[in-house]
Amino acid sequence: MEKNTQFVGQSFAFLDAVEQAGRAAELNRPVLVIGERGTGKELIAERLHHLSPRWGEPLITMNCAALPETLIEAELFGHEQGAFTGATKARPGRFEDADGGTLFLDELGTLSMAAQERLLRVVEYGEVTRIGASKPLTVDVRIVAATNEDLPAAAEDGRFRPDLLDRLSFEVITLPPLRAREGDITVLADHFGRRMAAERNWPQWPGFTAACAAELEGHGWPGNVRELRNVVERAVYRWEEPGRPISRITFDPFASPWKPRPMMPKASAAPAGDAAAPVAVAAPAIMFEDISDLRAAVDGHEAAIIRAALDRFRYNQRATAKGLGLTYDQLRHCMKKHGLSAG
Repeated sequence: MEKNTQFVGQSFAFLDAVEQAGRAAELNRPVLVIGERGTGKELIAERLHHLSPRWGEPLITMNCAALPETLIEAELFGHEQGAFTGATKARPGRFEDADGGTLFLDELGTLSMAAQERLLRVVEYGEVTRIGASKPLTVDVRIVAATNEDLPAAAEDGRFRPDLLDRLSFEVITLPPLRAREGDITVLADHFGRRMAAERNWPQWPGFTAACAAELEGHGWPGNVRELRNVVERAVYRWEEPGRPISRITFDPFASPWKPRPMMPKASAAPAGDAAAPVAVAAPAIMFEDISDLRAAVDGHEAAIIRAALDRFRYNQRATAKGLGLTYDQLRHCMKKHGLSAG
């Protein structure tokens, strides 16, 4: 499938971040893009490059978490022939490839301290020294870096160089998670649904039922826009009645009655004479002799059970309903009946 570089959204939080990227693009300064997984950090990096004076030069991307620590420096800075075992010929690094353009460093927080030290020199002096070389090379590269880590906290813990953080944080763009983008879930779901319907050669886009749309709005979206796209495209792909609105969504594609069970950890050896016994969970005591209103007592216990389940599943209503053996609509009815909030 072709790469999607289109921005879709109408919430103020999202549009503010996009506008901030547009302003920062004009300047030849480093930019940090912060956000949870799936929030669109690479799209912002592409916007920073294409709206900059460097738009006609290369945009080189490197995922710092995709390579082992032993290869990161060689990949970034290049190496000379014979610099290490397996280096049969000289090879330029990503900085040389991006000369004149932009280098996007994704997952910046995973860089080793040694790689951070070499990166600091590039940022400070614009010089790259290949591994095994004695003379540095001058490069003209704008750095855009992204991470889902709290880098100031990592710097305080000694896991990230404070001086490098100072130099990379001329501008920091923090992308809002999907749950904070008011109104964008519906817009994005419709966008991805129409695209997938066209790919499936449907005559028209039937949309989602009201109940299905409510499920989309009520989901927590820990994977943000990437997760939403998968969920919507999966729903369209599995729907066999293009003339009717989609009424069935699968949030967890791994959910199955035949799902493999996790391996149980081996029990540690207990001292002699101690019998291994399962830990019992105490049930709330019910004073039957104090019950004078059966219906009120049943309602009270039902509300307590639902409240505890919501808390256990972190107010993910779909997971709570599944855990209690209810449908989503049944759970919503019970919550409304007992005046329970959605968290």
